[in-house]
Amino acid sequence: MTPQARLRALLRAPEMIAAPGAQDALTAKLVEQAGFPAVYMTGAGTAAVAGFPDFGLLSATEMVANAARLAGAVGVPVIADADTGYGNELNCFRAVHDYERAGVAGIHIEDQLFPKRCGHLDRKEIVPREDWLAKLRAAAAARRDPDFLLIARTDARAVVGFEEAIARANAALEAGADMAFVEAPETMEELAAVPKRVAGPCLLNIVHRGRTPAVSLPDAAAMGYRLAIIPALLLMAGIAACDAALAALRTTGAYPAALAPLSVGEAFARVGAGEWEPRRTAFRRDP
Repeated sequence: MTPQARLRALLRAPEMIAAPGAQDALTAKLVEQAGFPAVYMTGAGTAAVAGFPDFGLLSATEMVANAARLAGAVGVPVIADADTGYGNELNCFRAVHDYERAGVAGIHIEDQLFPKRCGHLDRKEIVPREDWLAKLRAAAAARRDPDFLLIARTDARAVVGFEEAIARANAALEAGADMAFVEAPETMEELAAVPKRVAGPCLLNIVHRGRTPAVSLPDAAAMGYRLAIIPALLLMAGIAACDAALAALRTTGAYPAALAPLSVGEAFARVGAGEWEPRRTAFRRDP
């Protein structure tokens, strides 16, 4: 079963899919090892590990390369951030081909003006509705695998209001998208209204201390969302843990014993040492 087919099968099941965010192959493996059915490649995290804020500073080539590393590291489907599609309809067409070759199961394409901003920051700008729909039509036509999931993300709520965001989401589904992603509803009422007013499956972006009210995964599922991504969970946890470890080292001058770190062997085991070690001698033939 391909990653694309596995993701479609998950979407046909009654349970909502929860896909924590991963910014690299290591965090993708951690998500899989924790038992989650899918991984979300966070664009903000991908930018962060390259040393940049989520301001659209990475190229399509860099984003696809990271997606390929994540998809190659895990057996569960990977859903990737494809920003604005990196240009016009032609660029979107190529982006779909590139992400498919990378092995991801689906992508989302948004309606922000490029260079984009994180969906939970102020001063976002969006393109005219028809410009975005044209890119989605191109993306839908570009799919070689019909199971490749095309998610339409609209950032219209913060720019022109909730009604336009809902209208864009429904228009995107009519244009060939498989799922709608209304970014950053601002009240619990809006959050609950999205799956009711959008004529198709919906994605929820859970961002701690973002513009959207806090909601649990069970509550999101009860509202009718089919997929929830938690993009920054591991990125923020990692930054906080690194800050704490470095502060302890700087203060005490000793390895922070309170962190109870893994041994070297345990850490290597998390990234597949048990699979790779037998290969060291498996192909040798004694004379």
